Amino acid sequence: MSSISVSLQNLHKLYPGASTLAVEDFSLEVKESEFVVLVGHSGCGKSTVLRMIAGLEMPTSGEILIGGRSCTNLEPKDRDIAMVFQSYALYPHMTVRQNMEFGLKLARRMTRNEIDARVIEAAETLGIRGMLDRKPRQLSGGERQRVALGRAIVRKPRVFLFDEPLSNLDANMRAQMRVELGKLHARLQTTMIYVTHDQIEAMTMGDRIVCMRSGKIQQLGNPMELYNHPSNEYVGAFIGTPPMNFLTLKVDKEHLRIVGSDVVIEASATMLKNTCGLDHIRLGIRPEHLTLTTAGPAAIPAVIEVIEPLGFETLVYAGCGGVTLVVRLQNERVPEVGERVYLHPVEHHLHWFDPATGLRLIST
Repeated sequence: MSSISVSLQNLHKLYPGASTLAVEDFSLEVKESEFVVLVGHSGCGKSTVLRMIAGLEMPTSGEILIGGRSCTNLEPKDRDIAMVFQSYALYPHMTVRQNMEFGLKLARRMTRNEIDARVIEAAETLGIRGMLDRKPRQLSGGERQRVALGRAIVRKPRVFLFDEPLSNLDANMRAQMRVELGKLHARLQTTMIYVTHDQIEAMTMGDRIVCMRSGKIQQLGNPMELYNHPSNEYVGAFIGTPPMNFLTLKVDKEHLRIVGSDVVIEASATMLKNTCGLDHIRLGIRPEHLTLTTAGPAAIPAVIEVIEPLGFETLVYAGCGGVTLVVRLQNERVPEVGERVYLHPVEHHLHWFDPATGLRLIST
């Protein structure tokens, strides 16, 4: 199955009667065979972008190229794409086989033998060959989603579009289907664009991630780029589970004070340099970059509020200056609730943001 590139150039979308753009100046180049994930909170515009690529929504302005050909004004059926939705949208009165072959029959371009061969091929790829004679009501949620995927695969499109296809599944089935979709992409080597609000799906599945907010791209890059070098506070907070901790700090000559409290952090020269001369700053710390320690330079006094044992790791919630910080512990002594501790941030893993703009600060 061949694949093609997708180019989105300065897309804007304003719905009739709306006062703000649903999508604003959105540009993205998706390479052939690439798996790109659009991620963000509900209402950020990611599904609108996908629907514009599919031809289900027309952009207010901008251009869409698929395989180098302008498709901005083409009908969905002429774009050589297949879309898998959040709802499985299976015909309940049809068998799995009939659901998968329905679109091929409508096209009227294939013989019965060709249709059968494609259905069997897709069913074997997805592990549902033994279910071809069942009705959707006889299938689990994960099996129904496989049928929806099969219906798209039989068409052999050159671009797959996924609109939150795993949202209706339970946690275990979502994890399993993430793996299956990864295997499917590796096997088909087809261009795939995937929309989700689940940052775990984005991190584990995408070659590249597009993090969106209010119709705009906040950051584009591979998963670890967004995790280790978020371009702004929003990306830092959205990407990562548990999310990044944040402190608002007042910058003094030799120390940092947590705003709204009397908690003082004795800052190193490097930490003060990273404040870029601001009198207030936002500090972001990943839970794994806080360690329990005795009192010392840069140590943050805190009290243990909640402990969540997860087997291979333990999450510890510690209150400090009116803020709760999350600490990820592995193979370490776990403190008790109510215990007074000190948290030590790992300096070279700290993230500094401008409190006015939310943008990442790069020290010089």
